[in-house]
Amino acid sequence: MNIKEALLEIETALQELKTMNQMTPIIVEGRKDKKSLQNLGLMGVIIVYNKGKSLPNFCDWIAQKYHHVIILTDWDRRGGMLCRRMMNLFDGRVSYDSTIRERLSKHTMIKTVEGLDTWLETMKKMEDQ
Repeated sequence: MNIKEALLEIETALQELKTMNQMTPIIVEGRKDKKSLQNLGLMGVIIVYNKGKSLPNFCDWIAQKYHHVIILTDWDRRGGMLCRRMMNLFDGRVSYDSTIRERLSKHTMIKTVEGLDTWLETMKKMEDQ
């Protein structure tokens, strides 16, 4: 897959994420992740995993407030482990979607949500040249 095809896939995934986020909250790891998504035009609820709470307590809190969430942790090793733990803790209580995370990890050359906005901008400039 060339850069043009990868960019198209990322932009499509982000457009789908924007649409989904109108009704469904996104869970990210940190404030910089949230800022990056907002810079990309996401306007819905974005929940930062609060490191002040244990993951089971955080997931219990989510289960009390929401029926469906989008998990968008980083696609590095730590983010993958966090995503799997969340899925296990949500199982049977909260439905979740992690497909956008999988698509971004497959088509970007970065490993974090926080770098997504600047990476996309850089790739678009390279494509234009």
